[in-house]
Amino acid sequence: MNDKKYLKWYNKVGYGSGDVAGNVVYALLSTFVMIYLTDTAGLNPGVIGTLMMLSKFFDGFSDILFGTLLDRTRTRMGKARPWMLWAFVGCALMIIAVFAIPPSLGATAKYAWFFIAYTLLNSVFYTANNIAYSSLTALITKNSAERVQMGSIRFMFAFGTSLLIQTFTVKGVELLGGGAEGWRAIAIIYALIGLAVNTLSVLSVRELSPEELADRSDMSAEDAQRAAAADAGGADAGKLPFKESMQLLLANRYYLIILVVFLLTQIFTATLNMGIYFMTYILGDANLLGVFAWAINIPLIAGLLATPWVVSRVGGMYRVNIVGYIVAVAGRLGVVAAAYAGSLPLMLVFSGIASIGMSPLQGTVNALIAEASENTFLRSGKRIDGLMFSCTSLGVKIGGGLGTALAGWLLAMSGYIANAPVQPESAIAMLYFMYLWIPAIVNGVILFLLSRLDVERANTRLRESHGVQAPAAAEPAEG
Repeated sequence: MNDKKYLKWYNKVGYGSGDVAGNVVYALLSTFVMIYLTDTAGLNPGVIGTLMMLSKFFDGFSDILFGTLLDRTRTRMGKARPWMLWAFVGCALMIIAVFAIPPSLGATAKYAWFFIAYTLLNSVFYTANNIAYSSLTALITKNSAERVQMGSIRFMFAFGTSLLIQTFTVKGVELLGGGAEGWRAIAIIYALIGLAVNTLSVLSVRELSPEELADRSDMSAEDAQRAAAADAGGADAGKLPFKESMQLLLANRYYLIILVVFLLTQIFTATLNMGIYFMTYILGDANLLGVFAWAINIPLIAGLLATPWVVSRVGGMYRVNIVGYIVAVAGRLGVVAAAYAGSLPLMLVFSGIASIGMSPLQGTVNALIAEASENTFLRSGKRIDGLMFSCTSLGVKIGGGLGTALAGWLLAMSGYIANAPVQPESAIAMLYFMYLWIPAIVNGVILFLLSRLDVERANTRLRESHGVQAPAAAEPAEG
């Protein structure tokens, strides 16, 4: 393994702060867009869910497109940083547009406005920004310990931002005039904050040169030679035919597992974010969303702080993630039991326990993707970092979109009535299912997938085999 240090503390913090920008967009969208559209813009949740699903067809193409474009990019700033910098300008404009639907428009025009803004935000600007940001994990350091640290710092910023947005948004909308005016004003404030922090993050790091990326001290001379051919001067890595790049991507089963895990974690988050409805119509106080945000995010941040130390003591990410998600599943089942028992304090306690269990995966997921990318390189001698890291954006968008769309469909099916003082029993039962049962079930499925994700051991075996024979490009890696 590579023990050379590439980053100072301020590089790691600067990189991590970039997730403030991403989560200004993501947390506001995933937590509040549905209740804004139903209770302020007056739109039907079932129609909204359908529009979100249609938007995802564009997302599937754009993730692969931008991943390929990033692999072909060569500038003085590097591959990823230009995309990260300029794409967020579009993110800022579109998040404002989503929350600024003119009240004077007719229903059809409102749906069209939302669909266009939502699709441009997710399919174009957020895609380019998020793929570039995630790809930096593999482009600014080759040290696996630093990658884990970067992931932990990144997600501390992410969940800290999510915590603050969930705590202050409801009250902030009220203070800024309420209704459509309040939502528009809060979106403008968040967009400006995100724009400033994203720019700072881009400027706080530098990408390694192709020559530095190709210098692999832990490989044989033959492998180092193949690395140089793949990376240097914008050669093979930037000019691989699209078909070959996709074949390499799909031959990597670790990529496919991580993609599904990303998708499921975003469905988990999207359905959990329907908590604004659960707090409003079951617990009777929308401001309890902030209380639950603290109960969920503070343990998560504490777990992220401890993750690099725990991983180094255990000697790898695999066992830490497995044990973590056993705790996470137990915690979410505890939330279910406490909710049906009517105990708010126990719901908060078990929410915190579940978050602690989930924290190792959040802190190591980018390092896992980097290991998956390394797996392709070890087997083929060709780099597809941008395409590989497209799984973060693809999983975030499709998973988040599916979760939010599913919530819209389920709300519409349940007979939910916007702003009604008392909801029908069918709607109450559905809110219990969405907020309690779906997250617990999703965590169980993630636990199973993590048991198949020992990519570190697979890479170690491949490295050991390099001294004997060259890796086979077309064969999937051993588990």
